[in-house]
Amino acid sequence: MKALLPIFLLLIVSCSPKQDSELAISGKTMGTTYTVKVIQQADMTIDLGTLKAEIDDALIQVNALMSTYDPKSELSLLNSTKAGVPFPISRQTEYVLTEAMRLYKLSQGSLDVTVGPLVNLWGFGPDQRPEKIPTPSQLANVAELVGLDRFHLRGGQVTKANSKVYIDLSTIAKGYGVDVVADILEQNQIQNYLVEIGGEMRVSGVKPNGIDWKIAIEKPIVGERAVQQIISIGDNAIATSGDYRNYFEKDGIRYSHLIEPTTGYPISHNLVSVTVVHPSSMTADGLATALNVMGTKKAQDLVIRNNIAVFMVLKVEDKFVEYASPAFEEKVTRY
Repeated sequence: MKALLPIFLLLIVSCSPKQDSELAISGKTMGTTYTVKVIQQADMTIDLGTLKAEIDDALIQVNALMSTYDPKSELSLLNSTKAGVPFPISRQTEYVLTEAMRLYKLSQGSLDVTVGPLVNLWGFGPDQRPEKIPTPSQLANVAELVGLDRFHLRGGQVTKANSKVYIDLSTIAKGYGVDVVADILEQNQIQNYLVEIGGEMRVSGVKPNGIDWKIAIEKPIVGERAVQQIISIGDNAIATSGDYRNYFEKDGIRYSHLIEPTTGYPISHNLVSVTVVHPSSMTADGLATALNVMGTKKAQDLVIRNNIAVFMVLKVEDKFVEYASPAFEEKVTRY
């Protein structure tokens, strides 16, 4: 009987049902990294090499269209176009720019894709200028280039009112990239996944054994990594905007990288972190920045009025205070 035992065990193993498994793909894009986790169900086979090639090709295309660091990108060529000359843009860029324009109106100008010259002036843009405070006259000169009335989008063409108008989609393009990757997965009949690019994330379905994807919202503490809240968000995207990592100090004053477009100055309120949950990663990405720029009261009014799922962290004296919108409490499970 002992001689039959290995054969018996082999038959048990060979007859056991195939299990769902979690597979991962990672790479670099848009000056950061991406991670894709997919659940290969028992009745399917995923070719990771082919899938990664498809994802990389799509992200290379997004970068070639919307990068401000690539001088040959579509957006860079648009930014170098002279005033009054219509510049044709791709459907993808038009789609992202149109959503940015919608969020501009929704946020009363707090999300402004023309704010780049102000960001550069304060030393937070691609130019990486020295840490110095712009003069009022410098701010006034640059303010002439900021605002949605500084360009027009008609029939797939952008016309700038001033040659120096600079459109920057970085507040929304990473989120768009996440949506592009999620669309690729769904076109490949993959329904359970997590996609992350530079912190922007979108999830669908569940992990093996029916476990929800769990996501940590970071505590906005300078110089360390800590968790404020662990949540699951269903089939949605999530994006967080905070001013607690990218800033500089001058003469004892802290200057955030988030610039208020209407004043030209960095934000100075007590709202330090905003997390948005939305079906679209692109929209969540843009909204998180817009709400962080707006400040607590205006942001709360907007999210309640528009039923947006938002989690905010405020700094009140030496403590962090949480605020969750009604839509957030409805859509999100806390742990």
